Amino acid sequence: MSITVSCIGSGNMGAALMKGIAVSIGPENIGFTDVDASKAKAAAASLGKTDTGGGKVYKDNSEAVEKGDIVFLAVKPQILKEVLEEIGEVIRRRVSEKDSSRPLTLVSMAAGWSIAKIQDCLGVKAPMVRMMPNTPVLISRGVIILAPSPELPPDRFSELVKILSNAGMVDRMDETYMNSITGLSGSGPAFVYVFIEALADGGVRAGLPRDKALRYAAQTVMGAAAMAVESGKHLGELKDMVTSPGGTAIAGITALENGAFRAATINAVEAAWRRSLELSS
Repeated sequence: MSITVSCIGSGNMGAALMKGIAVSIGPENIGFTDVDASKAKAAAASLGKTDTGGGKVYKDNSEAVEKGDIVFLAVKPQILKEVLEEIGEVIRRRVSEKDSSRPLTLVSMAAGWSIAKIQDCLGVKAPMVRMMPNTPVLISRGVIILAPSPELPPDRFSELVKILSNAGMVDRMDETYMNSITGLSGSGPAFVYVFIEALADGGVRAGLPRDKALRYAAQTVMGAAAMAVESGKHLGELKDMVTSPGGTAIAGITALENGAFRAATINAVEAAWRRSLELSS
């Protein structure tokens, strides 16, 4: 696939996404920038080597926009405005040129920055996508939600979906849902880690060694999640497969219900969603 990708910002999330993309387009077609040059070099090196070389490192953000067909804005929300001001002139020129052989697509993963806000800051209706990935993209098992702008042609959106598919599940949603997605899949891994740790603590309380309890808890959650995705069965039916009358599982579920486990989980997602709304405003 003849596409060049630039990643402005070389943190964990950006570097992880580029590793997945490298499977589709080759590391030699990916370039990085970062305020810390050593991080950009490390991210480029992490893609591995091919006969034509590894990932590239650009001298600055403007060069990254100039060279990239798809430009990922993988910087923290609080510095995005500064980055957009730096690259705005190059973006405006590329959009105005309308070079069909090298169309530009921007992809932002900055929480709280809407497509309209980014375009207003740039001073041009650049074709772009707002993205919400979650941390399991680091092991190619993430959830990646994409919301395209009206200016982005369908074929270019399909191209983006294809190159991201090696980093996890990719889905399209309207941008109006992005704060809800942040509360659920964006923040959700943290809630799951708390649950796994609590399961392991329960195992330790019941007499298991800590290392075994952690391993068993994580594998139990991973296996149960796989069954939820792959079996096609309703979650209630899967639960009932474990809970025999008067048995151990129903005793445990009763304890969860007494502790308002469902309500606490719902409240956690809602709190994350509301915080995302606050950041957006």
